[in-house]
Amino acid sequence: MSLTSPLFFAFLAAVVVAYNISASVPYRRAVLGLANAFFIGSYLTDIIQALPLLGFLLLGYVCVRVLEVWKSAVALGLGVLSVLGCYVFLKRFSFFEDLGHLPFPYLTIGLSYILFRILHMMVDVRSGDLSERIGPLAFFRYTCNFLCFVSGPIQRYQDFRATDGVAAFDLDSAKVYDAFARIITGYVKFVIVAATAEYSFSFLKPQLLQAADLPVLKLYGLYAAAASLYTVYLFYNFSGYMDIVIGSGILLEQELPENFDRPFSARTFLEFWQRWHMTLSQWFKFYLFNPLVMLLMSWFPAPALTAYLGVLAFFVTFLVMGVWHGTTAVFVIYGLLMGAGASVNKLWQVALTERLGKKRYRALTDRTAYIYLSRSITIAYFVLALTCLWVPELSDFDRLIGRLGLTGILGAFLAIGGAFALFWFIADSIVPRLAAPTFLLSVRDSLIGRNLSLASKMMAIVVITTLLHKSPDFVYKAF
Repeated sequence: MSLTSPLFFAFLAAVVVAYNISASVPYRRAVLGLANAFFIGSYLTDIIQALPLLGFLLLGYVCVRVLEVWKSAVALGLGVLSVLGCYVFLKRFSFFEDLGHLPFPYLTIGLSYILFRILHMMVDVRSGDLSERIGPLAFFRYTCNFLCFVSGPIQRYQDFRATDGVAAFDLDSAKVYDAFARIITGYVKFVIVAATAEYSFSFLKPQLLQAADLPVLKLYGLYAAAASLYTVYLFYNFSGYMDIVIGSGILLEQELPENFDRPFSARTFLEFWQRWHMTLSQWFKFYLFNPLVMLLMSWFPAPALTAYLGVLAFFVTFLVMGVWHGTTAVFVIYGLLMGAGASVNKLWQVALTERLGKKRYRALTDRTAYIYLSRSITIAYFVLALTCLWVPELSDFDRLIGRLGLTGILGAFLAIGGAFALFWFIADSIVPRLAAPTFLLSVRDSLIGRNLSLASKMMAIVVITTLLHKSPDFVYKAF
């Protein structure tokens, strides 16, 4: 069910109306459960396609129930291994082809995020952080919440349970307006900005991957432009999707966690991942990075090694997080690049802190030139690393990198970093001086002005969708 399809609009409207007819908690939970089942069913052409998903859910639920009774490290380890093994098999990772596969097509959308929710429940049940008994219907409503099914955000069960059929706030006219404003803003990002970037990117990508040789400067320029356009497409596609989901959650009186916080203003690679896909980063921090650091410190308790153990833990965490994004060997490269970026960033912080001291290092990082330089390096590195996402086949990736060579990659890195530094200079130095007259601001903030703004956004969505002759797809549902 595409977010831009008439079916989704009708489905969402029906769920919102049905949900708000009654304040009865059992009734509302029944509405959400049926909505989840209908949403999943919209991706099926045959009921048999849902059987692997149902089996995965059943395995996860059994593991959670076992841990409610047997709270041991052995039970947790066996449960995690069984769930991960089932996930790897169903996702059909190319480097595990020897495991075989099921002889029929089946639904894989949503598996990755269901995995995160199941593992979170297992760990928290075993640790005692999640003490209540989880019933099968509550388990289904949480793991298959249609708002978060395709690609998050990743919500903790404890937070979900607090609003499971229970109003997190009063749904008054102001909340309804905010919800629609958030949803429409999401569609502007999704349908206009992301779709336009994708249209331009799709025009450039075939030229990069074609067999014919291109002039060196044109090749480098095409690569820098294509990589930048893909990043714009990915961010506005994904953040627009989150706006739509979170706005829809408000209409169902749910408070879903935010997933983005101005990531391109980040000064370091580690800070970038605290702002980009935040619920994913937080999940890996709590359930991989922190336990790994504790384990390493128990093995190597020397205080002098603590910072470097953190570097190693960052590398492993970001490697796993990168590999999670796809099923081909190229995503291992992506994981290595993410791990290298995080660990080098941490090593740089450790080295400068040791050399300059905390106070002088903090003063250095507050200097304008340092901020622009670090932002540029961070974003340029991330933009180029994302090549793995739009060239997922190893043969194509190897051919592209071979044609570019080290010179082309460095040239694209400098071009992207320079363009981004210029963008932030304009945003920080020039835009604030272009203040609108006070009366225009008052008109903009008035009820009529806000409604006209929403109406103009809706008209722009219709126009761009008509011009592009297609509805954009959500990029992250493939991960």
